[in-house]
Amino acid sequence: MTPGIDLVSVGVAVAGALVLVTALLAVVRIVRGPSILDRLIATDVLISCLMLGLGIEMILDGHTRTIPLLVALAATALFGTIAVARYVTKQDRAERERLEREQAERNAAEAAADAAADDDDALTDRRDALHASGAANAVTGRGTGERA
Repeated sequence: MTPGIDLVSVGVAVAGALVLVTALLAVVRIVRGPSILDRLIATDVLISCLMLGLGIEMILDGHTRTIPLLVALAATALFGTIAVARYVTKQDRAERERLEREQAERNAAEAAADAAADDDDALTDRRDALHASGAANAVTGRGTGERA
């Protein structure tokens, strides 16, 4: 290897570049969305990138003073994710209940329409039967008041 360049420096530079690119992509996803869950995951990725950046800084400077900050960031990310997941679950449950109510109303309307159609069919069948029996009576002479 070339004097003055060590493997740790190269690794830190590559890791820093990758973390920076990942953070930029996460910001793009936060801005573009489209859903709250996409933004949640991108926020988690961004916080992870921040934690990785702090870890890289710890490696470069050779200290451990930022470990409490890393723990606080991890806890914030965890509790934020749980809070948003609960919110989305409640929102999804309310949406599901609304859709079920709408479906029940549609089913009831369809059942009423089917019942009305069945009643119309039954009336048509009765009328056709009465017409047919009236035509049969007219041919045989029954029901016209004439006696054979």
